Amino acid sequence: MELTLLKSKLHRIRVTEACLDYEGSLSLDPDDMEAVGIVPYEKILCADVENGNRFETYAIEGRRGTHVCCLNGAAAHQGKVGDRLIVMAFGRMTPEEARGFSPKVLHFR
Repeated sequence: MELTLLKSKLHRIRVTEACLDYEGSLSLDPDDMEAVGIVPYEKILCADVENGNRFETYAIEGRRGTHVCCLNGAAAHQGKVGDRLIVMAFGRMTPEEARGFSPKVLHFR
């Protein structure tokens, strides 16, 4: 049996941009991605704290050192600039691997 656990979380990161005319995804600062172990093109679940919308997409690298969080393509309809998002990535592991496991979390104000 495998369990699906929260692996990584960017907690309450602010949406800095929204670009409807893009193929899709969420652009994130590579520094923030690396801090929690999210890799480019990894599937993510996003929850918008302001409006309650939840959506799945994938992460891509934006500009390093900017804390960019850009809703791209269809995701741009799910929130707006200034909204706070919870960005989550999950991993599958055995019950043995899950024991004592802690996700990497980066908190934003």
